[in-house]
Amino acid sequence: MSVVVANPSASDNYFRFFGLDQEFQIDLPALDQAYLAIQKEVHPDRHARGSDSERRLAMQMATYANTAFQTLKNPISRGLYLCRIHGVNANLETNTAMPAAFLMKQMDWRESLEDQEEDLAALEVLAQEVGDSKKETLTELTQAIDGAANYERAAELLRGLLFINKFEIELDDAIAALV
Repeated sequence: MSVVVANPSASDNYFRFFGLDQEFQIDLPALDQAYLAIQKEVHPDRHARGSDSERRLAMQMATYANTAFQTLKNPISRGLYLCRIHGVNANLETNTAMPAAFLMKQMDWRESLEDQEEDLAALEVLAQEVGDSKKETLTELTQAIDGAANYERAAELLRGLLFINKFEIELDDAIAALV
């Protein structure tokens, strides 16, 4: 029994591996379908009776498929991956530079959260505003990557999206504490 993968020669690129266009705006159901098809082929249980090398290859391909799937499923990871394969490192750990207007918005949100931490209605309004900002950033990110191939701008937007996601989690926690 040998390991069969949809496109094993494409294992140097997550998009090719799943047979997807290399774009930020991907077809998530197609990703899910491709992932399940590959997992079905390479699942280690299917190769339990194979040789050591076949079992090892199946395990490696299953692991690769999991990593690729998790990367492409998450918008931030997907954007970072697209930037990286186009030679741009977002340096999220060290580069926290953001436009002044974005930093002011972040400060306003934090103040609102602190000032209204006991006011469920106010927090829900803030959550809507944060959600709208996230959607707007995702739209800009799609334009930067898929429309303009501007990976430097995409890296900046990804840093902003990371801030938004972190704040969104804090805000969700504050709302959950009141419910």
